Amino acid sequence: MAVRRPAVAGTFYPAQPAVLEQLVDQLLAEAGTSGTSRVPHTDPLRADSPPTEYSGPNPSRTASPAATAPIRLGAWSVIAPHAGYVHSGSTAAVAYRHLRRDGIERVAVLGPTHRVPLRGVATSSASAWSTPLGEARAIVPPSVAALPQVVVSDEAHAPEHSIEVHVPFLQRLLPQADLVPLAVGRATPSEVADVVDALLDDPATVVVISSDLSHYLPYDAARRLDRDTIDQVTALRGDLDHEQACGATPINGLMEHARRRGGTIRALASCSSGDTAGDRDRVVGYAALALEEKAFEETAFVEAGP
Repeated sequence: MAVRRPAVAGTFYPAQPAVLEQLVDQLLAEAGTSGTSRVPHTDPLRADSPPTEYSGPNPSRTASPAATAPIRLGAWSVIAPHAGYVHSGSTAAVAYRHLRRDGIERVAVLGPTHRVPLRGVATSSASAWSTPLGEARAIVPPSVAALPQVVVSDEAHAPEHSIEVHVPFLQRLLPQADLVPLAVGRATPSEVADVVDALLDDPATVVVISSDLSHYLPYDAARRLDRDTIDQVTALRGDLDHEQACGATPINGLMEHARRRGGTIRALASCSSGDTAGDRDRVVGYAALALEEKAFEETAFVEAGP
């Protein structure tokens, strides 16, 4: 059995199984009970690089929580960040707490490629993905594999963190679900939307879109740009560029899917590395959003930060 081994365990998230399990459970529990989530940090930390090996709580530093809208379980798809857990784990946990879980047998994660050039959307030939928490069975639905823009590229998956960092959350939240790992390279919104359509035509499947927001801007400039980006996504207006989000390509595909199917994308939480783990000179933005079947009653959305 071919197994995809972890590339960023010990940097983006803890390599020790017990520590990782405790941290993920803590993030999910706090996102579910208080509407916010807090995560301990290690030093040194920089917004433009993965965190150092996680070695336990540092009482001298505590994250600002990602502010959230009220939790409503039932999202067919969420947008969640993929930085190190000390930077964006609290925001990712909020997204996962809104994800539909009843009757779910498969979770597809669409993440952008950061290291290997790719045309289209790539599956993995691995039949399992390994993390410190064990192995998650990996599959490719025939309806997805049959699409002309979908290829197989283990090379694209091997060093990539944008999918891997989500797997421990899935192993704790939906331990019986299969993983559908999809690396997204250069692709049109329509090509990605065709993949999302095929996935969500199956009522036992949910989709995670993996993306951070702005990169390396001063704190206030990042907040302004990220606010505009979130507004654009929730309005389903146009397409994002990669200055707005590193996962602009899969987000644009989700927006096109929502336009086709009459879905609503709702903002859940946002913050930046300046709120959680780094200085405010060069920050990375994070947000959690959810695709829902129809518009719900309006709820307040509040950003983290002063």
